[in-house]
Amino acid sequence: MTTYFSYPDPELQEELKKTAEAIVAPGKGILAVDEANEGIGKLLAAIGLENTETNRRRYRQLLFTSDVVLSEHISAVILFDETVYQKTDEGTLFLELLKKKNIIPGIKVDRDVVPLFCSEDEVTTQGLDDLAQRCAEYKKQGCRFAKWRCPLKISDNTPSVQAINDMAQVLARYASICQSQGLVPIVEPDVLLDGDHDIIRTQKVTEVALAALYKALNDHHVFLEGTLIKPNMVTPGQGCSKRNTPEEIAVATVTALLRGVPAAVPGIVLLSGGQSEEEATLNLNAINQVALKKPWVLTFSYGRALQASVWKIWAGKDENVAKAQQELIKRAKANGLASLGKYKAGAIESAAADKSNYSANHKY
Repeated sequence: MTTYFSYPDPELQEELKKTAEAIVAPGKGILAVDEANEGIGKLLAAIGLENTETNRRRYRQLLFTSDVVLSEHISAVILFDETVYQKTDEGTLFLELLKKKNIIPGIKVDRDVVPLFCSEDEVTTQGLDDLAQRCAEYKKQGCRFAKWRCPLKISDNTPSVQAINDMAQVLARYASICQSQGLVPIVEPDVLLDGDHDIIRTQKVTEVALAALYKALNDHHVFLEGTLIKPNMVTPGQGCSKRNTPEEIAVATVTALLRGVPAAVPGIVLLSGGQSEEEATLNLNAINQVALKKPWVLTFSYGRALQASVWKIWAGKDENVAKAQQELIKRAKANGLASLGKYKAGAIESAAADKSNYSANHKY
């Protein structure tokens, strides 16, 4: 391929870089509230509520109206399309509310997965066709970054070369389109917990996936300083009999990231992938304590691992809102400390801290 191309305008580079760096400010991370209507519907059903726009809005309002102290540990929030246009009971747009709290709004832009033809139960992620127009609209509404997830499944024969290359090309095209419209792209190559493989297998698959991804990002001339990555932690599969310590997970994770993520990337916002709240916090803490080079900020972008206790305490009842908000603030503080390597096991108790959040073939 030709080596001639143009970099983004300096003004755009600076805007993207500043946003990416603000998201990974010290001691802060991302709250992922980007479940599609189907995904949040399952959570609502578990507490006896119908999957209606009103109930979805009630839950998100609970999160976003939490005490301003939340912004001490949450730098940004990933939203679903519906949430961008929702308002509080008083008529304030959620986006305006977040911005007043100095929390950066972002948006999930992938349209979930579909089967990857001629593969062994693998998937590809759709949504590229009208992405530029949607990104332009989200930027107009006030979003400053986007997120796109491409899951990879480990089995005897997967992930295939086909699935790995598809993941890399789709994420690279997405990232290029986002930057063209002024949004920071968060790329999410998610090696799933599903399977009985050990941590060594997860590490190798993660390294191969990262190598393919950054080759593709380079081929698409993506400005790395204006991006973030949301990868899995390197853990054994959910069905593996050998369980690893947080320290072992930390070494495997940081080693894989060092082998695949360029130092130009400002930060790595790790996903929790079905771990319990406390497990995700302890592993993040160990990752930040491990004695290996870390040229990027290592922090969190958690959904289930920040909200499991919130759902348990709220239970759909208005009288429980304040208590549920305190659960969110507690988990945000725990992970803020973990992102600095300063969390002590069990120091911050929450209602569902040790409850597994794993679900097979998880879909947002």
